[in-house]
Amino acid sequence: MRSAVSIAQVAKHAGVSVATVSRVLNGNQAVKELTRARVAASVQAMGYRVNQLARSLRTDESRLLLTMVPDIGNPFYAEIVQGIDSVLQDNGYSLLLCETGGDANRERRYFDLLEARRADGAICLDPDTVQQALHSHGIGFPWVACCEFDSSVAVPYVGIDNRAAAHEATSYLISQGHTRIAFVNSDTRFMYARERLCGYADALAQAGIELNSDYCLEVDSLNFSAGRKAADMLMALAKRPSAVFAVSDTLAIGVMRGLQVAGLQIPGDMAVMGFDDIALAEQTCPALSTVRQPMRALGEQAAYLLLKQLDDATTPVTGVVLPHRLVLRESA
Repeated sequence: MRSAVSIAQVAKHAGVSVATVSRVLNGNQAVKELTRARVAASVQAMGYRVNQLARSLRTDESRLLLTMVPDIGNPFYAEIVQGIDSVLQDNGYSLLLCETGGDANRERRYFDLLEARRADGAICLDPDTVQQALHSHGIGFPWVACCEFDSSVAVPYVGIDNRAAAHEATSYLISQGHTRIAFVNSDTRFMYARERLCGYADALAQAGIELNSDYCLEVDSLNFSAGRKAADMLMALAKRPSAVFAVSDTLAIGVMRGLQVAGLQIPGDMAVMGFDDIALAEQTCPALSTVRQPMRALGEQAAYLLLKQLDDATTPVTGVVLPHRLVLRESA
């Protein structure tokens, strides 16, 4: 087994002092470009790896950032995490992916890592975690709310205009002649769920369509099985809707499967609209019409916001709202 390369060995290989190698590795700009390139070449040639634990003990900086997600298996979060990781890697940070599962004890353990300075900051994608953090006092570490946020609270955030996106999706269904449109939502404790419900209601009101409470379903998660249950609820209605709009693609795909098992044709018997535009959306049969969130860009912007805080704690709090897009396929 190959032994670890020391910083002294790198210095000897590059023909410079240990102090110079250390300055290069720590991003010190007071090193000539030619010397910096020579040290970088030696680091690459010898396979030197920074001992992050030792570094954190010296600098009180771990170079480790947490990303908290409720469900690692949800493809929506996977693409956002890829965007976060690409930016962090380019800036010399490592990412620790933390699945919270809506478990308060897990969330507390992750917060403990931050408070103990074993990680430098966090990006929160879990609505539960975001809500807990937004309403907590005395949080002393840098963090960014991604997707779920509250613009009235002084915390950097990145997301989309959920209300406008839901309005656009519902208006499209109305333009296709649908007046009986069901809405499959998740927990309205969360901002995105409330905002999407408002957008749906706005579009109905604008078209002069009365909101039917029987068509407003709330399920306990965003996954496929919750969508299947929602389909059963729709099938049990005395007067079925002609279209359904779900607040996530995984929900919408579950709805489609449930309707197909019940013998309905999509979109002939019931049109289906999703939200997110995960990769699987265009692979379903029929392909799913949906609202596209710029998932990778959401992750990248969240990472940039967090890095700004780490570079300068006095950086003004900002929020970034990215554009959404309606993607029309076969299901609606």
